[in-house]
This record gives sequence, C-alpha cells and structure tokens, in this order.
Amino acid sequence: MNDVDITGMTLEAMQTRAAALRSDIVQTPVVTLSSPMVDEVLGGARVALKLECFQHTGTFKARGALSVARQLDDDTRGRGITAASAGNHAIAAGWAAAKLGISAKVVMQDNANPFRVALARATGAEVVMKPAGQETFAEAERLVREEGRFFIHPFEGLHTSLGTAGVGLELMAQVADLDAVVVSVGGGGLISGVAAAVKAINPACRVYGVEPTGADSMSRSLASGAPVTIPEVNTIADSLGPPMALPFGHALCAVYVDDVVTVSDDAICAGMVVLQRAAKLAVEPAAGAAMAGALGPLRAQLAGRRVGVIVCGANIDTETYLGQMSRGQAALDSLLS
Repeated sequence: MNDVDITGMTLEAMQTRAAALRSDIVQTPVVTLSSPMVDEVLGGARVALKLECFQHTGTFKARGALSVARQLDDDTRGRGITAASAGNHAIAAGWAAAKLGISAKVVMQDNANPFRVALARATGAEVVMKPAGQETFAEAERLVREEGRFFIHPFEGLHTSLGTAGVGLELMAQVADLDAVVVSVGGGGLISGVAAAVKAINPACRVYGVEPTGADSMSRSLASGAPVTIPEVNTIADSLGPPMALPFGHALCAVYVDDVVTVSDDAICAGMVVLQRAAKLAVEPAAGAAMAGALGPLRAQLAGRRVGVIVCGANIDTETYLGQMSRGQAALDSLLS
C-alpha cells in the first residue's frame, strides 16, 4: 500500500471535480427512513438515505465513468472507449460516451441480466457479449489493442474515485452531524471516493463498507494488507461481484474506511424489503446490501446514531426483483421474530 500514490484525493481536488461534473450529474436527494419497523430493527438509529438510484443510468456509476471520460484528449476521444461489465458500468460508460459524443463499444458478460443489456444498448453503445470472467476483459483488451479504444475501468483509478467522491460531498452537505456512513462494496470504486470525501470533511464520522459473504475481496484485502483476488464469487448481488480489490481503491479504503462487514444473500434481500416497505424504493441487491449491513453486523455500532446509507442503484428487472423480495420477506420475518 505504501507505494500507491493517493495524494491526488485532496478535498480541493474532489470539490473541483464535483463542480466540473455538476451540470451533467444529478445531485441526488436524501430522504429520512422512518417507520416503527425501522426504529425497532435499527435500535433507534436515525437513517438518511442518499438516493444514488436516482442518478443518470440508475446507479452511482455515471459519476465515475463521466469523470474518467472527461479527462480524455481529442485524439483519444476520436478512437472511442470500451468497458467490461456485468451491467451497470457498461450502461454508465455508454451514457458518458454519448454525453461527450464519443464512440462506445462495451463488453458485457453473457450471463448479464437482459434488462441491463437493453439499458446499455439504449445509450447508443455497441454491445459485445462474451463469457463471464477473463474472456470479457480479454475482449476489451483486444478492442484497446486493435481499435485504439480507451478502456474505462469499472472501479479503479484516481479519476473514478474523484467522480464518486461527489456522493460523499453531497451527503455531508445535505445532512448535518452524521456519525456514520454505510456503503456497499464491490471493487471499491464507490466507497473509496465516498470515504475520502467524508473523512476530509469530518474525520470523526465513521465509514463502514458492506460486502456479500460470497464476494468479500475487499475484506480479505484489508485483512492481508494488500489487494487479493478471491477464487470464486457467489452472490446474487452481481454489481458487487468483482473477484478482486486493486491497488488504488484498496489504498484509499485502508486509510479512510473504518471497517468492512459481510452479509448473506438472504440478508441482502431483507435489506431490499426494508427499503421497499419503509421508503417505497425498488432497488437492486447492491443497494440492499448497505441496508443489510445496517440491519445486521453494524446494528450495535449504529444504534442511536445519525447514519447515512448510500442507496447505490436500482437497475433490476421485475421478475428478478419479485423473487428476491419474496426471499427477503422470509429473512426479515426471521429477523423480527
């Protein structure tokens, strides 16, 4: 970690980048989560939901993709961009490219949800389908090599984290006196920016990450002191499924994140149910994970506190959503009994 340069993540740099993106990015709203059921389950925590599910493309990913794309010079823009993704990043990269008039050819896993594939195509991007895993990234690498396209990484790098830092800057301005912020963790692109912003404004505010038990690469990386790749990913939260942490995101998390906890897929579904019942939000599992962390392993730490929870996205089809809600209701009933 010591040889990774994270000095570019200053408060001034984050604020400057947020200002540069402001005209194209939604300043997403914050709502208070309030119901007797929530009060009972969360031990009196006062919860503010940061609704990144209302961001362009349906997730926070638009911030990082546009932040990166905006840095490209005219020659690079002329050759176009590519991306590799199971869904949300491909959608965001296609959207960012369209915003800037850049050609986009994005590579998606062949097991990607058809709803997300359709959303990616709707941005105007050409979508190439490849088997999940290394073949998806290999195709993106081929497009870089043979077509000269610029690869927009799904979660790693200074400009990605500067973009996602806008979530934390907005939240800290929207909610006074936060004691803690809870963020879902995939590759670390979101939490790295949010944590850096939160700690720059209020070092006493705790930042907690939440990972699926079947995709816990950041937890393992922080425990080992270096980025690791896990042998297998097994979770319904495909947006949180990168099998590895990478140096820049890991280094930021090691400095600014207080703890990362894990939750089961059943708990993630229960989190989705809470968000629907108490806030009338239909979200994807990645967003349910943050709420699951607050409901479960972080409950004692958050009791009686003022807490911000990032609702990171809502790109999910109806059939999948209904199945996960049914699963979550049973899990929540068990939690409340």
